Amino acid sequence: MRVNMLCIVLNVLKEYVNNSFQGKEPWQIATITTTTVLTSIWLWNFVFQDESLKERGKKKLFSLRNYVPYIRDRVNEELNNINLSFEKEAVQRMKDVPFIIKLPDSGLKSAEILEKVKHSIRLGDYDWENGKVSGAVYRIDHELLELIGDVYSSASYTNPLHPDIFPGICKMEAEVVRMACHLFHGDEDSCGTMTTGGTESILLACKTYRDYARDVKGIKKPEMVVPVTTHSAFDKAAQYLKIKVRYVPVNPHSYTVSMKSMERAISRNTIMLVGSTPNFPYGTMDNIEAISKLGVKYNIPVHVDACLGGFLICFMPQAGYQVPSFDFKLPGVTSISADTHKYGYAPKGSSLILYRSKMYRHHQYTVTTDWPGGIYGSPTVNGSRAGGIIASCWASMMYFGYNGYVEATKKIIDTTKYIEQKLRTMDGIFIFGTPATSVIALGSNDFDIYKLSEALNVRGWSLNTLQFPSGIHICITYVHTEPGVADQFLNDVKIELAIILQNPDVPVKGKLAMYGMTQTIPDRSIISDFTKCYLDSMYYTPKNETEISNGPQ
Repeated sequence: MRVNMLCIVLNVLKEYVNNSFQGKEPWQIATITTTTVLTSIWLWNFVFQDESLKERGKKKLFSLRNYVPYIRDRVNEELNNINLSFEKEAVQRMKDVPFIIKLPDSGLKSAEILEKVKHSIRLGDYDWENGKVSGAVYRIDHELLELIGDVYSSASYTNPLHPDIFPGICKMEAEVVRMACHLFHGDEDSCGTMTTGGTESILLACKTYRDYARDVKGIKKPEMVVPVTTHSAFDKAAQYLKIKVRYVPVNPHSYTVSMKSMERAISRNTIMLVGSTPNFPYGTMDNIEAISKLGVKYNIPVHVDACLGGFLICFMPQAGYQVPSFDFKLPGVTSISADTHKYGYAPKGSSLILYRSKMYRHHQYTVTTDWPGGIYGSPTVNGSRAGGIIASCWASMMYFGYNGYVEATKKIIDTTKYIEQKLRTMDGIFIFGTPATSVIALGSNDFDIYKLSEALNVRGWSLNTLQFPSGIHICITYVHTEPGVADQFLNDVKIELAIILQNPDVPVKGKLAMYGMTQTIPDRSIISDFTKCYLDSMYYTPKNETEISNGPQ
């Protein structure tokens, strides 16, 4: 029946075309045919783009503000005011310390330089050395700091770009990679490289699978399928590498990725599936076993982002906490990113990207064969790399050893569970999902949760703010396991909650009020402009001597 219907439709279409061209000159037939084909191609490309017609329409509508003088001027005026406010905040954080905007005529003495460095490090309002910040500083061990200083000093001029000159640095990098592969249950074929941080590790994984899909599967319009909770580094990688991102929602109660939605998002252009252990916003762990099965079913590589909790979760079973399988034990998992500069306690600027086999790592490499300077091969984004960071990371792992990491992990997870348990008994707040490692995210159905963040800021605590929905989180580090820190945090939360719940409708003030307001602005390009102003303020220096004295005008 279907075949007959198709034949009828084709015959009708043929007759329509023949009748349409009846009596036409050859040049008219050629012109009409060419115009029809080109118009069809244009319409196809217009409709079927990375963004939907609705999204493109919204962006076009919002962009019209730039052509309406009144609106454009108001927006520019507001952006200028915001930029000035960010610059003034930057100056306030400097606490009247003079800026140096020109090279000194003569070099400073070593003691004077060191004093200026120490003074700069102490600037800021938060007592990060005593656990008043979420994440950021993962351990303060003065013996380790002294060791790392000595190691970095010895290796500061080394560079693995020159393996013939510095073979020992390459050896240490290879050993760090191999030790990590063992921790994540890789076999003898597993491999990887060190990177400068989680963002580079993620970017390299995306680059690897883009090139693998192009060379092996012939995919020319790559797409990656990721939960909405994955780190924004995946979006950065997509922008750099021209990969379309298909975002998958999370389950409303567990805040883990919806597996049904993930499977529906898979297409013939999918180059990778992603899961987090845990994700940054809520600290929940995606169902990596289910994602692995999807990877096997559709022959798609699976990347596990363990940048935040990798060097906790691999030690948790030995610390007495059971965790679901998430690493190379699962057949579909083909790569893992994990930051050694977080719970590996190495200096900032070190991370790992690990692969199941060299087949994948080969697509990470960048090779230039016809350069006049010779054949050039680079394993990561950077050409020259800091041998001092590699050596310091290696030294950190040697310093702790397996048992040292297990002990630290137990203290951190014990503290996290203790804080979580106490927070769940407090009125007015709730916990997003079930924390998998060290992140506890809070929300409220009774008041604007940013009010709690604001109140805790006054008490010296710096927490991370979340959006869509509004929330805050604290990332527990080894610093929070010191005596009294967890109880001080819980006591401060309890006190401020009691005050807030007396009058829960009082609005948030200051910077957090603006942060909450930004969630309601439909034109996200304005929020992007706000963010650019904030980033600019990080590079603020006075333009001249007058501004040094009086601050930004």
